[in-house]
Amino acid sequence: MFKSRRSKKLNAISLSLDMAFAERDEFGLIQLMKEFKLFSKGGSKRITNIISRRDVFKEFDVKIFDYQYVISTGKSSQRFRQTVFFVESFQLSLPHFWMQPENLIHRIGNWFGFQDIDFEDFPQFSKQYYLKGKDEERVRNEMNESILHFFTLQKGWNLEGLNFYMILYRKNKLMPPDQIKALFETGEKVFDLFRAKDH
Repeated sequence: MFKSRRSKKLNAISLSLDMAFAERDEFGLIQLMKEFKLFSKGGSKRITNIISRRDVFKEFDVKIFDYQYVISTGKSSQRFRQTVFFVESFQLSLPHFWMQPENLIHRIGNWFGFQDIDFEDFPQFSKQYYLKGKDEERVRNEMNESILHFFTLQKGWNLEGLNFYMILYRKNKLMPPDQIKALFETGEKVFDLFRAKDH
């Protein structure tokens, strides 16, 4: 079967990480992801280049994949692509929340009373990130000091949580193959911070 240059490189990366590789979505991931904000928009949705690892001992299933969707407005359409880190684990019990870099539209919304979740003790985090969730109290409980400190230093990420699932990505950024290992390590770090028992 023909493989694109990117697929070949990602396949090689998966081998170096001792992970499996699939060029096409053989896992039904699109259906699994439909409740996430990222996957609720646009059409022509497609997941490709899936790097995966199931760790039975540590009780988690990790996947890194390319995701693209199309938004059509009248006569024109725009395609968006990003690389996504996804983890599924019963060690997680997350409220439905979404976090993204704060922008001017969010700040204007704040002026009109559309407040996001801010943390007095972490003003830099609150300035950098727009955080919303369906249960604010639970979101505040989950966003422990270690996580807030981590994302105060790590800028530009999108993060979503939902029950036993978590995704991490940079919006509209298809990561080069040589950055996949760093994405895996960052995603694993965030997962570890959420499943820590001291929060």
